Amino acid sequence: MVEQRATLGGGCFWCVEAVYLDLQGVGQVVSGYAGGHVENPSYDEVCAKTTGHAEVIQVSFDDALISYQQLLQVFFTVHDPTTKDRQGNDVGPQYRSIILTHDDEQRRVAEGALQEAQAAWDEPIVTEIVPFTKFWPGEDYHQDYYRQNKLANPYCTFVVRPKVNKFRKKWAHLLKST
Repeated sequence: MVEQRATLGGGCFWCVEAVYLDLQGVGQVVSGYAGGHVENPSYDEVCAKTTGHAEVIQVSFDDALISYQQLLQVFFTVHDPTTKDRQGNDVGPQYRSIILTHDDEQRRVAEGALQEAQAAWDEPIVTEIVPFTKFWPGEDYHQDYYRQNKLANPYCTFVVRPKVNKFRKKWAHLLKST
């Protein structure tokens, strides 16, 4: 196994994390913050829009089972990459669409995936592609949030669940066996 890392932001990290946890070849998915200028930011600081961070997930994956290209194909279909600093009712720079690349090859693949994805969208894709610098894990209660709160939190019921269900239908061939 050759474990790789991908760092992606597509709106609320609860939504994106819930999707990637279901993919074959994906090991750990950690919700957190990246792309900002404050050391070790808290959720409240990021939500205050003063740190420059985006809500992101960091995905560990086995590239023999799922490629970085496939992770990005999923990424461009599970959120709207054409809206700047927003996903649905979640508004602010922390919800921006962002790919933080870990090396030159990831950057090359990300740029190609963005160009390929553009054909599916009427509006221009505004996803940022920037070099990865630092990832700050989110607070413990943010980890595996959807699975732990899908029946208790209305946001999970009305926002996350529809995204997960749409993802599972479209990407059934990439799901982990249950």
